[in-house]
Amino acid sequence: MRIGIDISTLMDEYFSGVSEYSYNLIKKIIEKDKENEYILYFNSFAPLRDLKIDISEYPNVRVAQTRYPNKFFKHVMQNLFKYPKIDKILGNIDLFFSPNLNFYNYTNAAKKIITVHDLSFARYPEFFSLRRNLWHKMINIKKTLQKYDKIVAVSENTKKDLIELFDVPENKIQVIYSGIERDLRKISEQELNLIRDNCDFKQKYNLPKKFILYLGTIEPRKNIENTIKAFEIFLEKNPKAVNYKLVIAGARGWKNKNIFKTWKNSLQKNNIKFIGYIDKNDKKYLYNMASLFIFPSYYEGFGFPPLEALACGCPIITANNSSLSEIIGDYSTLINPYDISSISKAIESHCLNNINNNIFLEKFTNIKEEYSWDKCAEKYLNFFEDINKI
Repeated sequence: MRIGIDISTLMDEYFSGVSEYSYNLIKKIIEKDKENEYILYFNSFAPLRDLKIDISEYPNVRVAQTRYPNKFFKHVMQNLFKYPKIDKILGNIDLFFSPNLNFYNYTNAAKKIITVHDLSFARYPEFFSLRRNLWHKMINIKKTLQKYDKIVAVSENTKKDLIELFDVPENKIQVIYSGIERDLRKISEQELNLIRDNCDFKQKYNLPKKFILYLGTIEPRKNIENTIKAFEIFLEKNPKAVNYKLVIAGARGWKNKNIFKTWKNSLQKNNIKFIGYIDKNDKKYLYNMASLFIFPSYYEGFGFPPLEALACGCPIITANNSSLSEIIGDYSTLINPYDISSISKAIESHCLNNINNNIFLEKFTNIKEEYSWDKCAEKYLNFFEDINKI
């Protein structure tokens, strides 16, 4: 087979969940498959050296690039004029795979697969900017999804949303769970102390000794405002817990003005620290150093950070909704994300009441292979073969 893959998210300056997903999955697919031919496609003026996957050791993999102004390409060429057809750019391909909800046009010659991560913009439009909501309406998601022969959903929850919100036939959807990186693991106290004492690491993050960690994009859907308020209540009720800090890590997303306003107005402002985007290689150290990981998001299509934290041996508080209860529910303390008191009590239980976190961590260790990129890539490769036979 000749397989085209959209790699546009690999050109992102900062990797989010979808970028990480695309990187790990595509890398693993081309590592495993030496028989099929792969053409990795992106539209950008960026030089090829910026591509984050080294393809030099894979003779069956090449890159195809177009160089149109990106907004013009998406809004005018693809959305308005339906030109060019991506499979024609890539030649006689048998299958085109987009690992993210992207809006290309194709002929009917090749089979087409798309991965849908979450539909938060349809469930909770209030969490998005007016510009983004207008864009989602303009591209007509329902019509876009109809172009594809098959759809991969990253969770049963996303599958349910596809059926309920966009009338996608159930037999058109395949659920394939995402993976987490093997490098994310519990590390020894000796190794952790070496990192704590590392001058570069200290200077970069200046982490407190004991902290509760949130890691993710700084945006309304992640429920950071209620996290700040719950932490404030926790410290007010437990003055002896003042040695605990709240560390909020991640790049800034949209509509985050109220998040920073809540922080600035908090009586515990000095005990709350924003540390910005975290380098990929540093994530495992933050997870290992944290006393607790908190992720009370209102909605997730899959939810990488809680799984990553668990893989590093960090106990979890997360929300009882969407894919979070499906993927992480058995290994975490679930809370109502709208109930600030509930979040605060969960923090107290973990930090002060010696809740048995080891029960969750031992259970997760037993099923860790369920969320491996090897397994994820194998399922995709089998899916490609099945679709090609149709």
